[in-house]
Amino acid sequence: MNEQSRRAFVKSGVAAGLGAALPATGMAEMAPKELFTHHVFFYLKNPGSESDKAKLLEGLNKLAKCPTIKMVHIGTPAKTNREVIQRDYTYSWLCFFDSPADEESYQKHPIHDDFRNNYASLWEKVVIYDSVGPKR
Repeated sequence: MNEQSRRAFVKSGVAAGLGAALPATGMAEMAPKELFTHHVFFYLKNPGSESDKAKLLEGLNKLAKCPTIKMVHIGTPAKTNREVIQRDYTYSWLCFFDSPADEESYQKHPIHDDFRNNYASLWEKVVIYDSVGPKR
């Protein structure tokens, strides 16, 4: 399926499930086969400071606008209570990319640089888990 046909297909609503299944070739083959996840846990220098929490959240919301991110989740520790659960971080930043190359572009993007330059003074450490695996 060429690009013009693909755009017409998507625009028609068929790709959104409004009339037919995806064709055997084309859109299904264009979908990424792997997913790259970047999970960051932020530990604030002043974890009890509501203003520091608000400022970091402001920065994370700006960072979420980076164009190669496919989906982002910003979270705080859940109220679950089991021995294996870590709850000492302030914010969890989980984002998904179609490829390691997209994540690398995110790392080098001016939005990411601005985030580090303007908000890094708030945290004492970050813990990062990157993973890649088949998209399900």
